[in-house]
Amino acid sequence: MRAQSPQDRILDAAMRVFRRHGFRRSSIEQAAEAAGLTRQALYHHFASKEALFRAVIERFYENALAAEIDAAEAAEQAGGSLGDIIVAEVGARLRELLSSLDGSPHIEELFSEHLLQARDLYQTYATRYAAQIAATIARVCRKQKLAFNKGMSASELARCIEMAVHGTKSAYPSMLPADAFLKDLATMLRMLIGGAVTASGKPATAKQSRRKTGGRK
Repeated sequence: MRAQSPQDRILDAAMRVFRRHGFRRSSIEQAAEAAGLTRQALYHHFASKEALFRAVIERFYENALAAEIDAAEAAEQAGGSLGDIIVAEVGARLRELLSSLDGSPHIEELFSEHLLQARDLYQTYATRYAAQIAATIARVCRKQKLAFNKGMSASELARCIEMAVHGTKSAYPSMLPADAFLKDLATMLRMLIGGAVTASGKPATAKQSRRKTGGRK
């Protein structure tokens, strides 16, 4: 087993402190004590509590991206539909973010504070998440011979998916209860994907759409 680096040890300790006390009531001294370091030793790695918090948030985001990629690969290998794959991919990302703060009484504060302290990281990773989703969509559509309906593309569908994530968050600001949040999001994503691509390899015409629904408009 590879030995943990000093920086990883500090970030693990800082995460425990932030989960226990929230951002505002946490201190560099608490993080240093939790990591088994002096305050001066911790300052050698991070110049301030804010810098330490940003590093914790960046690791959150990076771990969530890795979980997303792994889930997409597993769902593809299992022969899932595009909807199955995207639901698994987005769900894995959000579960990873939620698990990082699971059990903390300060979840809402930490979510709101990270937008104040690390908005640039939030925007950077939002772009990376959308790009990852777009790459998955393009790859799966090629493999499964799916066609985009009029006005849709891999990047546009990815953008709509991220909008659905944010829209569902408006109903569940802290993404809790997690099961209800993820269930509602999965329903929205499947509906969105179902209207964006056609399994036949050709975009559905209005006539075909009416035929599928029994002539209902």
